[in-house]
This record gives sequence, C-alpha cells and structure tokens, in this order.
Amino acid sequence: MRILGIDPGLQTTGFGVVDVDGHSLRYVASGTIGTHKLARGDLPGRLKVLYDGVREVSARYSPQLASVEIVFVNVNPQATLLLGQARGACIAALVSGELPVSEYTALQMKKAVAGHGKAGKAEVQQMVMRLLALPGLPGSDAADALGLAITHAHAHQALSRLAGAATLNRKASAMYKAGRSY
Repeated sequence: MRILGIDPGLQTTGFGVVDVDGHSLRYVASGTIGTHKLARGDLPGRLKVLYDGVREVSARYSPQLASVEIVFVNVNPQATLLLGQARGACIAALVSGELPVSEYTALQMKKAVAGHGKAGKAEVQQMVMRLLALPGLPGSDAADALGLAITHAHAHQALSRLAGAATLNRKASAMYKAGRSY
C-alpha cells in the first residue's frame, strides 16, 4: 500500500510518500510545494499552486491513501484562517483524485513517530530518517509529511485488524424505531 502524507502550509507544503508492506515501511519520495514566487497578497494564486502541486504529486506517485495534518487555532487568527484555506486546497486536490483522506493532529503524528507529543522539528526529522533508513535528514516540512504518512500506516493497520477481528452485529435495542432512538 502506498500512502501520501501532506503537511499543509500557505508558503511551503510538505509531501511524503511511503510504501507499506506489513510492518515494513519504505521511503518513496518527499519534498515541498512552494508558493514563495507569488506575491503575499495573491491568495487565489497561492491556493492554485498548492492544488495543482498536490494533484501532480498524487498523479506521479499513485498513492492509495492520503493523510493530512489537522490545523488548530494559533495565536494569530488571521494566520490560522489562511492556513485553513491552504489545507482546504490540499484536501480538495486529494479528494478530486478519489483518494481517501485521513486527518491527524501534529500531536498524534509526533507521538506515532517520536513516542511523545512534545517532540521538536529536529527530533521528528531524526526519527523519520531512522524509521525510513534515509541517508540524511529530510527537510522539516517533508519530515512532517513523511511522519503523517507513517502515522497513517500504523493507524490504518491497527484499524484494519480491529475491523477484521469481530463482525459488529446491530441489536434491535440500538436501532431507530419511529424516528426515536433508545
């Protein structure tokens, strides 16, 4: 299975692609999509670059699943809104390519990759390098994206095992009757 991780950003969006075979992970590609050449005030142009870039990465590497970082409110609400729009452009690009998208917080990714949620950028880069046996450190945005792909690889395997472990049967007491639930 091939997983594409996306770390959205309005100026720099990181992407990372990993192959998963059982418990083994294999690095495929990583990099960034930048909007630095466009004027800061050209939000529609930046969103188009992100959308087109994510579509191109998705078409080039043909992943089966995608994961994107969830954005939380920061100190600056305007920056949070702009980042949310960048994230929306990335998600729209993924779903327009018929990819299932899962979402993880930075805390969840750091816990999955480094073992604790307070890991810094350098620690995430080091752990991604080790987990994927890379010859050198990936850039911070690419490392976060690879971390999201790794997080989804672990979570997807666990959820698949849970789903296969037991078939859930609906009970009459939990079904809706006459528009009411009880």
